[in-house]
Amino acid sequence: DGFATPGPRHLRARRARSRQETRMARLIEEVRSEAVAAPKGSVLERVSRHRDTPDGPLDARTAAVELLNVLRPTAAVSWFVAFSAHALHRWPAHRERLRAGDGAFATAFAHEVRRFYPFAPFLGGRTVTELTWHGESVPSGGILLLDVYGQNHDEELWTDPYAFRPERFLDRPPERDDLIPQGGGDPDTGHRCPGERITVGLLEALAVRLARLEYTVPEQDLRIPLHRIPTRPRSGFAVTGVRAP
Repeated sequence: DGFATPGPRHLRARRARSRQETRMARLIEEVRSEAVAAPKGSVLERVSRHRDTPDGPLDARTAAVELLNVLRPTAAVSWFVAFSAHALHRWPAHRERLRAGDGAFATAFAHEVRRFYPFAPFLGGRTVTELTWHGESVPSGGILLLDVYGQNHDEELWTDPYAFRPERFLDRPPERDDLIPQGGGDPDTGHRCPGERITVGLLEALAVRLARLEYTVPEQDLRIPLHRIPTRPRSGFAVTGVRAP
């Protein structure tokens, strides 16, 4: 909760990440020394035992970073779950179809949550070399901003873009470079999150689970600021009296 954010929140996030890298490196060393047993088939076991070269396994620090590269995106899905709850609160008619276990609709709902809600309103980067894009010259070292929210609400790409309509993804699957809530291009070669498919899969399952719960939404501030990265409802999404069906 601090990427692309100047000031104290970013510094707190960097310190937290450094602490976790140290902790994960220590855990990996303990797994390798057999002081700790990693669950068989777990990500911890695979990263700890992975050999990057014939000479031996990854150094503990690099392995720790790779382990966090799985854990951090998984935790980040909680933002999209909060947005899913926000959507079901605003448009409760979608609950019934999710409750019924309509898999295609659950996938469409996950895509629409990711399109409609701005996890990251924009992304920034620095150009490595001088380049020209659609006739515009960009100097080396220049700053480029990708308007994620703008593209995901572009009228040329989406019919009625400011309406929350999961059905739009039943008509056609999302094109790779149209829907870009987690970056663009190919995940193998471009700046796109390699965990995107995991995100969609988790959202499919959790949106159905959320729709099947009974709960009360107390009075709170559910506005979503576009200047915060990553953004979220101002009050999170608080619920009370949760009851399973």
